[in-house]
Amino acid sequence: MPRSRINGNFIDKTFSIVANILLRIIPTTSGEKEAFTYYRDGMSAQSEGNYAEALQNYYEAMRLEIDPYDRSYILYNIGLIHTRNGEHTKALEYYFRALERNPFLPQALNNMAVICHYDRGEQAIRQGDSEIAEAWFDQAAEYWKQAIALTPGNYIEAQNWLKITRRFE
Repeated sequence: MPRSRINGNFIDKTFSIVANILLRIIPTTSGEKEAFTYYRDGMSAQSEGNYAEALQNYYEAMRLEIDPYDRSYILYNIGLIHTRNGEHTKALEYYFRALERNPFLPQALNNMAVICHYDRGEQAIRQGDSEIAEAWFDQAAEYWKQAIALTPGNYIEAQNWLKITRRFE
């Protein structure tokens, strides 16, 4: 039974009902419908913390989905899972791939900046390598600037950090 039929969460059920109605109304191929079903089931599993199941659904959705925009969100969600699992190199790879297909994903840019700053830059400081840390902080700044350019009212903490560190132009 598809995950969308067994999930007890009210919001997930509501989303599933609306999504099913839209799939019936909007003209789509059976492959697109199947891809969306896997994507929806992946989101549901991810929201419940079932990351292995979510990844299986996302990989199947990627196999079926042909639209680059839709694929970008699948790749982004795969990146989120790798971030959550502490696999930051893999996460960065998936965020990059998502941005190749959809350069208007400020959340991917923000997550990349967070990894560069808090994982890589802070780690370099703990290891006593301030030069490497500064390079990571500069990279984080570039990603945050791009994210802020796409959504100027968001990422206030990042904007403050950019100003304090004189990285905001």
